[in-house]
Amino acid sequence: MPDLKGRVALITGGSRGIGGGVAIAMASAGADIVLNYRARTSEAGQVQDRIHGFGRSCTTIKADVSVPYEVNSMVEAAISRHGHIDILVNNAGIARRQLVEEATLEDWNEVIAVNLTSCFLVTQAVLPGMRKRNWGRIINLSSVAAHVGGIVAPQYAASKAGMLGLTHFYANAMVKEGITVNAISPALIETEMVTSNLAATPARIPVGRFGTLDEVAEVALMLAGNAYMTGQTIHVNGGWYMT
Repeated sequence: MPDLKGRVALITGGSRGIGGGVAIAMASAGADIVLNYRARTSEAGQVQDRIHGFGRSCTTIKADVSVPYEVNSMVEAAISRHGHIDILVNNAGIARRQLVEEATLEDWNEVIAVNLTSCFLVTQAVLPGMRKRNWGRIINLSSVAAHVGGIVAPQYAASKAGMLGLTHFYANAMVKEGITVNAISPALIETEMVTSNLAATPARIPVGRFGTLDEVAEVALMLAGNAYMTGQTIHVNGGWYMT
C-alpha cells in the first residue's frame, strides 16, 4: 500500500459505490479526503465516519460537478480547508439503462454533462495548484462500456469513452510537470448502480461474479502511488474485455 500521508484526495461522487470505496481506501493509506456528493447527505456522512475511523480528516461538500460555479466553489472550499489538492478521482456519474429507441437528446445531454463535462471541469479547477507544486495524480473512472459499448445506453458508452480521450490529452500535456493522469475501466462492480440494472448479471463476466469495491480501490491506490504510469487505462472487468 502506498504511503499517502500528507496528501489530500478529492473524490467526486464519493457518497457510495466505487467513489466511497476509493475514498475509504485512500484514507486507510494516510490521505485526508474531500468527499463530494450531489444528493445523498446521509450516505456521505457514513463514509466520512469510516474515514475518521482511520484518524484522517474528511470534508464533505455537496455540489453538482456538472455545473461550473459549483465546481469552483467546491474546489475553493477544499483548498481553504486543506490547503491543496494532490489527488483527484473523477468518479461522479449516472447510468440509466435505455434501449436505443428510448434515448433522447435530453438524456444524452444530461449524461454527457454529469459523466464527462464534470471530469473536464474538476480537472481544470485543480490543475493550477498541482502544476504550482509539480505533483499530482488524476484518476478517471471510466467503464468497460467505453471499449465494448456495454449494456446501459449510447450516451453512457460515449461519455465513458470521452473520459479516455481526456485522460490521454491531460497525461500528454502534464507529463513534464510531475502530474500523472490515468483511467480505470471497471465492469459490473457490485454497487447499487449495477445491481439495479436487470441486464447486469454475473453470467456476463468470464470469471463468473461481480467485482468488488476493494478490487477497484486497490488499483486507484496503486495509481496514486506510482509516478511512472501515465496515460494508461487499467481494466478491472473479470475478463469481459481483454487488451
